Amino acid sequence: MKVLVTGATGFVGRHLVAALLGRGCAVRAVARSTDTAASMPWINHVEFVAADIHAADLDIAALTDGIDVLAHLAWPGLPNYRALFHFEHNLMADYRFIKGAVEAGVPQVLVTGTCFEYGMQSGPLSESVEPRPSNPYGLAKHTLHLFLQNLAQEHPFTLQWARLFYLHGEGQNPGSLLAALDRAIDSGDASFNMSAGEQLRDFLPIQTAAGYLAAILHQRDFHGVINCASGQAISVRTLVEHRLRERGASIDLNLGHYPYPTHEPMAFWAVVDRLQQLLEAQRTH
Repeated sequence: MKVLVTGATGFVGRHLVAALLGRGCAVRAVARSTDTAASMPWINHVEFVAADIHAADLDIAALTDGIDVLAHLAWPGLPNYRALFHFEHNLMADYRFIKGAVEAGVPQVLVTGTCFEYGMQSGPLSESVEPRPSNPYGLAKHTLHLFLQNLAQEHPFTLQWARLFYLHGEGQNPGSLLAALDRAIDSGDASFNMSAGEQLRDFLPIQTAAGYLAAILHQRDFHGVINCASGQAISVRTLVEHRLRERGASIDLNLGHYPYPTHEPMAFWAVVDRLQQLLEAQRTH
């Protein structure tokens, strides 16, 4: 199977490329920076193309030639979830690119969505919960999904929409919680500023998530929405304490230093029955 991965050097992309190679796939990896790509451990095992998929003069037919599956992860401007460019720019640029790929003959497309499509809804969130995005990033992703569903009615292709929850691991945004905690530990800081930490989230190591995405891609007959998450609710404070134990570090947690974010509910996590059924189907084949 030959997979085109956009955003191949990003946080999710770099791990998905590794997971696909591990499954024996041929990978055409696309990213804007040749220098960043050169630092990837897999660079000599893929066909790398330096390109901006949003560029108006991009030859999409050439880029997708011979491709069985498009894994579309590229999405500039994260983690600034509240910026308007998510729908003012990324939304239509992404739609144009994916439409071009489908028209060029790509039969299957996997796009990474986001838990922010569910908006401020609390508790366990299954794929059947009506999306109610409440920030520009969630709104843009949800709208892209609606656009692509309509495109598939006009021009049939397999559309796999994987909603990512909270991922952590190598390559994550340096401003994210665990990356900041690791820096504090490495610097020998006496204390670490954080929120009160009682909010419940669904956290997943990036390698596990990449494995799930690769499994979804390989389920060629699956189409629709699928939560890509752990299905476990864990408090932010518990996550931090677990990392401290993992690293054998002691540091005073300055709980309540930051207010709770206003763009997220206090407690939400994924229902992953659909994902577990898909993984089970793969194991039994």
